[in-house]
Amino acid sequence: MTLSPHDPARPDGINPSATETLGPGGRLTPGQVHEIPARQGRALRLGAGRTLRIINHHGQQVGDLWAFRDGDTTEFLSMEHMRPTLGRLSPRCGDALITNRRRPLLTLVEDSSPGVHDTLIAACDLRRYETLGHRGYHDNCTDNLRMAMAALGERLPEVPCPFNLWMNTPPRADGGIDWLPPVSRPGDVLRLRAEADAIVVLSCCPMDLSPINGTDRRPTSLQVLVEA
Repeated sequence: MTLSPHDPARPDGINPSATETLGPGGRLTPGQVHEIPARQGRALRLGAGRTLRIINHHGQQVGDLWAFRDGDTTEFLSMEHMRPTLGRLSPRCGDALITNRRRPLLTLVEDSSPGVHDTLIAACDLRRYETLGHRGYHDNCTDNLRMAMAALGERLPEVPCPFNLWMNTPPRADGGIDWLPPVSRPGDVLRLRAEADAIVVLSCCPMDLSPINGTDRRPTSLQVLVEA
């Protein structure tokens, strides 16, 4: 059997993430709240010095977050570079989020939640849902990233590991991983400041086969706002 060449930018399916944007060219009007629909993703441009507010208004929704340097998307947030730089599995307020070139791209300036996030788990994709027993296409964060970047006219160079906001997957002492509901609360806010011009992508994780998005397993939306 001949396999077609892998294309990191090609999604396995389609949803409105491929065509809908939050603003022209991904540029949001400062001070205006935008909603990212459940199970979908959106990309936005965040200028250096600007702050992005992400609001978990339902409380139990995980958001897969990526950031790329605007103008050179081969530089992007890298969890494997960030963890040794910080000396921790997850950033805290005041910490810089580091790229694959070991440079800060974003800074975490506020987190009203208990601070439980994940930097270990790859974004869900079609194959992940197949291993969990799902048959047919399932919305997934990897495709949401691919489509959201394409909606801005950007070609995705690869699929980095995301910063999984509010995802509660702590490692156990025996080496295993627990897959638990978020401990975030309705209205929890996370604020990120851009240290360079960036393209930020946020996917409302569509996982509904485990309690990653709450015990009711019902994905919901997230809100974003670029501060004035």
